[in-house]
Amino acid sequence: MQQKIIQQYGFDDNAAIAPLGNGLINATWLVNTFAGDKFVLQRINHNIFKDPAAIAFNIRSVGAYLQQQHPGYFFTHPLVTASGADLVEAGGEWYRMFQFIEGSLTIDVVESPGQAYEAAKQFGRFTDLLSGFDAATLKITLPDFHNLPMRYEQFETALKNAAPVRLLAAKKETSLLLEHNDIVKKYMDLLPDLTIRVTHHDTKISNVLIDKDGKGLCVIDLDTVMPGYFISDVGDMMRTYLCPVSEEEKNFERIVVRKEFYKALKEGYLAEMKDELSAIEKEHFLFAGKMMVYMQALRFLTDYLHNDIYYGSRYEGHNLVRAGNQLALLQQLILLQDMA
Repeated sequence: MQQKIIQQYGFDDNAAIAPLGNGLINATWLVNTFAGDKFVLQRINHNIFKDPAAIAFNIRSVGAYLQQQHPGYFFTHPLVTASGADLVEAGGEWYRMFQFIEGSLTIDVVESPGQAYEAAKQFGRFTDLLSGFDAATLKITLPDFHNLPMRYEQFETALKNAAPVRLLAAKKETSLLLEHNDIVKKYMDLLPDLTIRVTHHDTKISNVLIDKDGKGLCVIDLDTVMPGYFISDVGDMMRTYLCPVSEEEKNFERIVVRKEFYKALKEGYLAEMKDELSAIEKEHFLFAGKMMVYMQALRFLTDYLHNDIYYGSRYEGHNLVRAGNQLALLQQLILLQDMA
């Protein structure tokens, strides 16, 4: 199938195709042509992204704006086929291709404050450069992706419908989520004071291209670029950069917040967004992390109460452990004093 796809971009059957990376959503391959050129072929996960054309529209629109207003910015445009299309449909699946950026790399885990700084700086730069772009013109590729009030309503519904055995097993986690539901009210009260901007929405460090010297080049994986709030990008970075272990960790004693990583993240983001964020937004910088971690805990526990129908479960109580993990991280963030 991949060979038939790349033919539409003008490549012949001599191209070698091999899996690339370990992304959880889209399937990705490295394409090596007979001439020695390298490209990245990607299949969009249609089960997650119901409207791939909306993704293509957003990337095309943002790319055109950056090309016109900030031509020096390094932006990874999808290639177009011989017929001028930036998506290829085959067998009910959607594909796209990018130029492979020689000398660049991605990392999966934040291992130093310097990496946190570089990644946060790139996500801040991306939003700042697009501050003059009308975010309302972008299409919603994942409806309600970071809709905290909706996630809380889903949690309440799950509490009413869950099997008694699961309600009992989740008693501690449920109590903690209810105890901290003031986060939902604070978020809703804050919304009128937040500016809608072009937001990435998936700010894990693997979505930043890094050069050989460890400096950030640009952000990638723009499928979730939509109108949104800074709190989504900053909060997701805190959720995934600050703790040395992932959401899969079962030993909650290992869940800590590395203050030097928080300081680097904040400095990197504000290096680009300092003049763009309002005083109220800056005041609630740390709250962004609390909000995103709390929402993820809600989602994990809701899925556990719904018998693991969304995230799935690799072992008994998997999503209950994940929820407890995120609640432990939330407690650590609550204890963290914000740094200027």
